[in-house]
Amino acid sequence: MKASAKEMAEARLPLRYRDYCAHMLIPLNKCRHRTAYMPWKCQEERHAYEKCEYEDFMRRSRMLAQISGSPASSADAQQH
Repeated sequence: MKASAKEMAEARLPLRYRDYCAHMLIPLNKCRHRTAYMPWKCQEERHAYEKCEYEDFMRRSRMLAQISGSPASSADAQQH
């Protein structure tokens, strides 16, 4: 994690969002509050956060495939 527990608490992040990408969510939420949640605003921050979440999911999927050791799972993980 790149954001400390204190930073996440100060940003009032719900517990379910205090994950590997919380450091990207904090500036995104600040931007959302500043722009009244207009969907066309904060696109760069939102894209960066969603990319981080996707990459974290893929990383955890590869780790699970390595742990399980199944040949089909590891072949799928190597393609990405």
